[in-house]
Amino acid sequence: MANATDGPVIQALYRYPVKGLSPQPLPRTTLAVGQTVPADRLYAIENGPIGFDPAAPAYFPKQRFLMLMRNERLAALKTDYEEATHTLTVRFDGKDVARGDLRTAEGRAAVEAFLARYCADELRGPPKILYGQGHSFSDVARKVVSIVNLASVAALETVTGAAIDPLRFRANVYVQGWTAWHEFDLLGREITIGGARLKVVKRIVRCAATNVDPQTGLRDMTIPQTLMRNFDHMDCGVYAEVTGAGDIAVGDTIAKA
Repeated sequence: MANATDGPVIQALYRYPVKGLSPQPLPRTTLAVGQTVPADRLYAIENGPIGFDPAAPAYFPKQRFLMLMRNERLAALKTDYEEATHTLTVRFDGKDVARGDLRTAEGRAAVEAFLARYCADELRGPPKILYGQGHSFSDVARKVVSIVNLASVAALETVTGAAIDPLRFRANVYVQGWTAWHEFDLLGREITIGGARLKVVKRIVRCAATNVDPQTGLRDMTIPQTLMRNFDHMDCGVYAEVTGAGDIAVGDTIAKA
């Protein structure tokens, strides 16, 4: 966690190696032009055959995969991803329940077998771990970095009267030091984050995944409806495209370019 400063800073930094599974905190990372945070949404879990071609990876909507919007039980799983070996360890109720190198058929099968049992009544077919060289299984077709303003989350807390875990929004970058909803004023503009430059390109419309507590897996809030009722939109956070490569780290400052 970063200390408060006179200007906006990165308070936390995350990636999601497997779409729909738990976040991995990062102390720092390097952004490349036109790319996501490295290893973000690198893998996804197919929920029934979709015709994904790893040799020609293409965008598919999130409804085709296991995801929190419909499969909230995924939030009860805690995962650890070792980048050097592509090894995913899955824990449930404090115990290791599956482990495998996602580059190998055997490793994927070990994780898939657990998910087949764990999500049995929510599957449209055998769960299959997907990967495509250079592909990210983002919720949008373009390669982006997601940014959430913690003051906007605080504004939402004020109207709900309850604490809201920012991880409900599954962002890459959490910003401390902006005023509430300032991120929307940055649409179409470039910002610097640490040593990188990004262009803010889209507001993030929130879905029912944010209703799920990321710690317990319980669907205990109505975030999109609350946003609409109180702020006349269902947006929280923005997507940005990397236009200038560079290193970013927790505590780095953020400024208009």
